[in-house]
Order: sequence, then C-alpha cells, then structure tokens
Amino acid sequence: MARMYSGKKGKAGSKKPVNKHKLAWIRYSNKEVEQLITKLAKQGKSKSEIGMILRDTYGIPSVKDLLNKRLHKILEENKLAQKLPEDMVALIKNEINIIKHFDKNKRDMHAKRGLLLTESKIHRLAKYYKNKGVLPKDWNYDRKQAAILVS
Repeated sequence: MARMYSGKKGKAGSKKPVNKHKLAWIRYSNKEVEQLITKLAKQGKSKSEIGMILRDTYGIPSVKDLLNKRLHKILEENKLAQKLPEDMVALIKNEINIIKHFDKNKRDMHAKRGLLLTESKIHRLAKYYKNKGVLPKDWNYDRKQAAILVS
C-alpha cells in the first residue's frame, strides 16, 4: 500500500530467493525449457502466461536463473516476440472496452474520465518505450487504429 505523504510505495511484497543455483526438483534441461517456451508462444500465450504456466505446471520458478537469459530474449531469438509490449496491449484492450461501454452509455461521465485516464496511461507508456527503444520514435497511438494494433 502506498504511503500517505511520502509518495513511495513501501517495502511490503514477496522477494525472489537470493541463491541462484539450479533447484533439485527441476528435471528439465535447458533445451527442453526453451522448447516449452516456444511451444507455449506458438499457442498464442503471452510472456506472463508462459511464466505462470512454467511456474505452476512444470515447477520452473525462474527462466532467467535457469537459462541465464530472459524469456523475452528467447522469444526474440525464435522470432515469436510480439510487436507491442504486453502492458501496452492490455491498456489498449481496456480502452477499447471503455469505448464500447461509452458508445452504449453516452451520459456515463465516470466512463469518460476512465477513458481519459487510460489514454493518458497509454501515451505515458508509449513515451517510455520510445525512450527505451522498444517502440520506434515515429510511433503514434491512434484511437481509431487501436483495434487493429491489438489483433
């Protein structure tokens, strides 16, 4: 929970273990884990879904600790990475849902405010990804093209 006056978020939350050695219960080799990742990505799973499936079904707590490279890097090597980052896609889908709701309920001013806030989040995230080099510098978000971007 956020602190009231400091603007900081506090220290609560789970922490990853410090030791980065191969755990005894992992019975998959590095090559098998990469094959699992590519198989799940070809099924249309997102990076977070792949991570949860590996954790819950296969008992692999961290791909980075096991393979010494991140999940996104593995997807890029196999040309399975998405064009837009996952959090950007989630925000765009949220905005599309708000627009659909707002079309049915013209007088819903709370939805109008939610639409403004969501679009603002998209623009801030786009600015961040442009500075990081994930999105091209000339990339612009257009509300009319949003449905095409997500699909």
